[in-house]
Amino acid sequence: MAMDNLKQFLVFLFAAAAVGFVSIIFVIRWVLHYKEGLAWDGGLAEFNWHPVLIVTGFIFLQGIAIIVYRLPWTWQCSKLMMKFIHAGLNLLAFIFAVISMVAVFDFHNAAKIPNMYSLHSWLGLIVVILYCLQLVLGVGIYLIPITPVSWRAMVMPLHVYSGLLLFSSTIAVALMGITEKLIFGLNNPKYKDLPPEAVFVNVLGVLLVVFGALILWIATRQSWKRPSDEILHTLHTNGGGEDSTRVGPALSQLTEGTDAEPSGDVRRRSNKLDDQIN
Repeated sequence: MAMDNLKQFLVFLFAAAAVGFVSIIFVIRWVLHYKEGLAWDGGLAEFNWHPVLIVTGFIFLQGIAIIVYRLPWTWQCSKLMMKFIHAGLNLLAFIFAVISMVAVFDFHNAAKIPNMYSLHSWLGLIVVILYCLQLVLGVGIYLIPITPVSWRAMVMPLHVYSGLLLFSSTIAVALMGITEKLIFGLNNPKYKDLPPEAVFVNVLGVLLVVFGALILWIATRQSWKRPSDEILHTLHTNGGGEDSTRVGPALSQLTEGTDAEPSGDVRRRSNKLDDQIN
């Protein structure tokens, strides 16, 4: 990664992190200031865990999991370690999503409100189920060494595409949810009258869209993907050398002390495959 490219990457990375953190602050502020706070008592305060956990876990953590391979500081870690980190962040995001859904069902059942009647709930459940399937298949295919390399090659494009699709869908469903909450929750004044809460939550929605756009931009730039383990190992063992021109002087500094490539022909072939994508 050339120095100019690194600077551009850092601008987008810090912008995404800043927008993500502000989104978390906004959703917490929303439920604490405009709603009934947070509790686990079957009431509205329990429902409020739903937007908080979705934004912090299912959106923010999922976004970080998507771009974790592209962080230059992680290039010192082995590819296998990064796979575990990627899977761990996605697992944590999934746990947040499941807890948030439990909060909704508990609240609906206690308040005698029907479950699964809105388009938001339909799509939300579909996204969570598909996300679980994506997680299980990802672990089974890319973290089990005996998985044939041909299977990994066949599934990789689908794995990448479905990951980005699910992330985008999560944000879209979240926007549907906060809009639905405003329509049902604001009575005097109503949502159409644009009270302060409506303006505040609309800004939250814009922040989520911007965060998603930044994550997708970072994830789809080929010039920002992790260099192959062969290049990283060569830079480490040769102290840079001629091959350092392939990733630039900035990477030569960042990769000092890089771990060697994992042993085993199957692992090396699978890493070469993964390097073509991440």
